[in-house]
Amino acid sequence: MSSFAIPEAARADAGALVRPPSGQTTPSRTAWQVLDDEQEWPSFSKATDATGQVWESNLIFEGMHCAACAISIEDAVKKVPGVLSAEVSAASHRGRVVWSAQQVKPSQWAQAVAEVGYTTLPANDASLRARRLAQSRRELWRWLVAGLCMMQVMMYATPAYVALPGEMTAEMASLLRWASWVLTLPVILFSCGPFFTAAWRDLRQRSISMDLPVALGMGITFVVSTMGTFEPAGIFGREVYFDSLTMFVFFLLTGRWLEARLRDRTAGALEALSNRLPDSVERQSADGSYQRVAVRRLVVGDVVRVLPGESFPADGTVISGDTMADEALLTGESHPLPKQVGSGVIAGSHNLAAAILMRVERLGNQTRFAQIVALMETAAVEKPQLALLADRMAKPFLVAVLLAAGAAGAFWWARDPAHAVMVAVAVLIVTCPCALSLATPTAMLAAAGAMARRGILVRRLQAIEAMAQVDTLVFDKTGTLTSDTLEVKSVQVRDGRDQSELISLAGALAQHSLHPASRAVSAFAQTRAASGQSDWTGRISDVREVAGQGMSALVHWHAGESAHEVRLGSAGFGGVQLPGSDTMMVVLSDAHGVLASFELGEQLRDDARAAVAALQRAGVDVQLLSGDVPAAAARIAAATGIEKFRGGCTPQDKLLALQQAQKSGHHVAMVGDGLNDGPVLAGAHVSFALGRAVPLAQAQADFIVMSERLLDVARALLLSRRTLRVVKQNLLWAAVYNAICVPAAVLGWLPAWLAGLGMAISSVLVVLNALRLSVGFEMEGGH
Repeated sequence: MSSFAIPEAARADAGALVRPPSGQTTPSRTAWQVLDDEQEWPSFSKATDATGQVWESNLIFEGMHCAACAISIEDAVKKVPGVLSAEVSAASHRGRVVWSAQQVKPSQWAQAVAEVGYTTLPANDASLRARRLAQSRRELWRWLVAGLCMMQVMMYATPAYVALPGEMTAEMASLLRWASWVLTLPVILFSCGPFFTAAWRDLRQRSISMDLPVALGMGITFVVSTMGTFEPAGIFGREVYFDSLTMFVFFLLTGRWLEARLRDRTAGALEALSNRLPDSVERQSADGSYQRVAVRRLVVGDVVRVLPGESFPADGTVISGDTMADEALLTGESHPLPKQVGSGVIAGSHNLAAAILMRVERLGNQTRFAQIVALMETAAVEKPQLALLADRMAKPFLVAVLLAAGAAGAFWWARDPAHAVMVAVAVLIVTCPCALSLATPTAMLAAAGAMARRGILVRRLQAIEAMAQVDTLVFDKTGTLTSDTLEVKSVQVRDGRDQSELISLAGALAQHSLHPASRAVSAFAQTRAASGQSDWTGRISDVREVAGQGMSALVHWHAGESAHEVRLGSAGFGGVQLPGSDTMMVVLSDAHGVLASFELGEQLRDDARAAVAALQRAGVDVQLLSGDVPAAAARIAAATGIEKFRGGCTPQDKLLALQQAQKSGHHVAMVGDGLNDGPVLAGAHVSFALGRAVPLAQAQADFIVMSERLLDVARALLLSRRTLRVVKQNLLWAAVYNAICVPAAVLGWLPAWLAGLGMAISSVLVVLNALRLSVGFEMEGGH
């Protein structure tokens, strides 16, 4: 979303605008008009181009039950002129609509969704949790009614099964059938209500979803049994199937309720993250007093007071007070972190201990919180290739189900009309494609959710499938295997030159780069700042950075003199040579050679060796490609146990090495700091970016390791492999289930209640199997 700091009332209003008015299935056009105001767009969308004409809206769709529902919504939205793309996930019930503000307004595509019978809400709507709980309660009541009536109907049906000939009079049998019919009415009118409503919607829209064959099965069974009760001498005879019908409804509702609860474990985690920002905050006024204002009214530079128990409203720096902050949902760090004066705090994390004052530095889309939520929403909507295949099969499969049921009924009709109807019903019920359509996305979403809780954000679900096939993994060195915090150990300057002046110049150049070495030089220059130090403002121009090598600029040494080119970076970039050393050096040079050299120190990450060992045990060939001098690369490789390494690499050298491995048939993953490794991260089969300071929206990586734990890269590999195994197990189960049950139903061996039980169990097993990924990863990755 473009703005996550939406007040509670505003978010509730936005949600109400995209929900049909009470008692109205399709809202009038006026009900959507407020969303057409440009000022409202940032509350539920974000601009995706520089002109602000193309917007992307992340949404929740209510009323979905299967992949065919998702396709119906996609088709309806794509038909609206001005909608550039639409994606809807049947597993997460989330969707993304990209639209042109010049051609279409939100009310038009929102109403298109309502016209096909579904409800649309913003993905960050504050009422989502309350609505989900209310829906869960309604489903629970329907389930309870179905269960109670089923038990009573089974009690009345038992004498017909166990009584010997002559033990039960015709009047008693008729009375029991009447009692069963009365008890089945609440099931049909209340428990089955959503199925019949959705089926009627499908018929009106000339569409099809899973609810249509299910509703047909329920309706036909009830009609046939009712005729057997009221007209026992009719074409269908005196047989009634109220026990089978109520059992089927009970099992189906059980499966749906469990499936919804299990799905909400993933959806609820994303909603909890999306709604972590406070609605308002205490802002300090010029006179030192505090006034509570909406978060969206903050601007960069504001000083706000955050009380214990509140969330930080923006990224910023603590300027007064000491506290502890909970950043678990954002970084995967399970322990509270101390925050003192000068410490950075991130939006969405919780203040645990004491009131503090913070200065706002980043708001809205610029915060890491907003970027994290955007990445998670993208992953929740994206469809892996296997899921896309299942979705494409959903509607044709349902059409085939209707045809197969009709053919089976026609085949058996001549022999026994009552049996023929029940065979058709069993075919309608048993062939539900839910297990097939849920097989892939539930596993992928469960894995992505488990990774997110450990501080690994998945940008593309497809990357999980690709990661499972990785056999070669390449590490960058600086900021990856080593800590991204470097420090200057010593400085050497050219004879006759002022050291303070050169340090100040190097710092002024370094502040234009995010590379760890540049940050170290910039921080060193700031700590050495003193009165009377040279001011380079206006004396430096045409600053250019060559990724992974350094920066060049034009400098006016003295007023009135012509500009001279200077370079800050590696010795090779500066065109100079230094004595051999296994430490990292940053060189400030001009046309005459070295002006100043900065020796930097770096520290190996605590878990680097353990991560490399874990990857090697998993059969992965681990390599190191570094832009640092070969001696430094060799030292880090030896310390971590990496046998294949290479130093002095430019980003192009790394990309060529990667492409060579790919040409040899290897599936290669790249782990970098996300700063100067853009080309190689983009070129790998799978890529990981480390470093919290990386602008996430610009990262080329498939996985963002917010936790900065290298062991989590190994865990992600193992979990990806498990995920692919689970997907294959789910698909195999769905295929075997249909291969066995469909012929059995066609041959008349499968009663309706058993078909309903099989359908419910198949869907629940697929979801439960996928949830093992989350539990396994948490146990394996626990602190």
